[in-house]
Amino acid sequence: MDFWCEHAWLPAGPAARVRIEVDGARLASVTVGVDPQPGDRRLPGIVLPGLADAHSHAFHRALRGRTHADGGSFWTWREGMYAVAERLQPDSYLALARACYAELALGGVTSVAEFHYLHHGPDGVPYADPNAMATALAQAAADAGVHLTLLDTCYLAGGLDSSGYLRPVGVQARFSDGSEHAWAARVAQLAERPPPGLTVGVAAHSVRAVPPAALRRVGEVGRELTPEVPVHAHVSEQPAENDACHAVHDLTPVGLLAENGLLEGPFVAVHATHLTPGDVHTLGAARATACFCPTTEQDLADGIGPARALADGHVALALGSDQHAVNDLLGEARALEMGERLASLGRGRFTPVELVDALTVAGHRACGQPHAGRLEPGARADLVAVRLDTPRTAGARPDQVVPVAGAADVDTVVSGGRLIVADGQHVLGDVGRLLSEAIEPLWEN
Repeated sequence: MDFWCEHAWLPAGPAARVRIEVDGARLASVTVGVDPQPGDRRLPGIVLPGLADAHSHAFHRALRGRTHADGGSFWTWREGMYAVAERLQPDSYLALARACYAELALGGVTSVAEFHYLHHGPDGVPYADPNAMATALAQAAADAGVHLTLLDTCYLAGGLDSSGYLRPVGVQARFSDGSEHAWAARVAQLAERPPPGLTVGVAAHSVRAVPPAALRRVGEVGRELTPEVPVHAHVSEQPAENDACHAVHDLTPVGLLAENGLLEGPFVAVHATHLTPGDVHTLGAARATACFCPTTEQDLADGIGPARALADGHVALALGSDQHAVNDLLGEARALEMGERLASLGRGRFTPVELVDALTVAGHRACGQPHAGRLEPGARADLVAVRLDTPRTAGARPDQVVPVAGAADVDTVVSGGRLIVADGQHVLGDVGRLLSEAIEPLWEN
């Protein structure tokens, strides 16, 4: 299937009357200023490369609209998260993740980096297939038509306070392999025989959940088994994390990660909210990526990170949906800019070009998928058509659509040459129904 675009966002910027030829899962040619050919599928509005969600916890989607009673707090939110985590099994996880990924696809997402730590059975005992939950996620992504990078996450401790690392309790037993060596062995098994189409990577949950020796092992495994995929970690999401890390290690979380080798290869710092100027310099010197998740950082009242300072310091910026409080990656890009405006009291902190880069090129690189994110020959055939005639976008210039558009304005999505959203409808059908059917049983008494 070949396509003709009213407008398309090319590496040099937006262009009009663009014809795109597809050869299998790749773009074969991109021609500007031409008329459509017979048989071309016409795409309305402006066509962007597929969007990359660089930080996802698919099971958190079940929390939306369930954690706001009496205003809520981070701790009431965490109680709800643990309650969902306790109930999920491979089949119910498949249903939930499939619907979640389909919802992301409706908003233009074609790649997802899943920060996966829900590894074992409810009692912490591994399934007969120790990677059964990962396999469920891989199947969910395949069904939804998105490309999945599964970041197998090391999670060993139940927390960190001034007394040191705490033992996992309750549902946290599902997250832990018991040691970094057992975790590494399970990851090696997954990386050796991954489900078809799955990209495998690794992550350290955070300095709160992974002691220093295990942090070092995570970095080693990343460089040995999955060198093309950056290592990810939650970094300085809340001040309490920084305080505990200082109390125990006399370092910031970034400093502890650097000391234990995680910044020796490609690295993605997720959230990166409460950084010191020294942290910004360290991440920039490592040419790391920071993945901001603005709607989650808003929802959990975590704060506004130093996005402009990071970008100016040679840190690439990517975007993630994290807990899926809102599945709208275009909205995440807008929130990145608006957070900077509120913090700086100035407009225009990021240009539309920079926001598109965070949504596409930098995001796919953070997913370990550098062959995606550009509309150019040889790139993966991921296309997203955003309408310019909706109540939200009518009158907008094509080059300024990102600051005003949202998931509801996406008309067509092509992922690896496969049409997965047409006229705003996903090939799986009614995604709202799929979400309801997956979520409601998780809250039944």
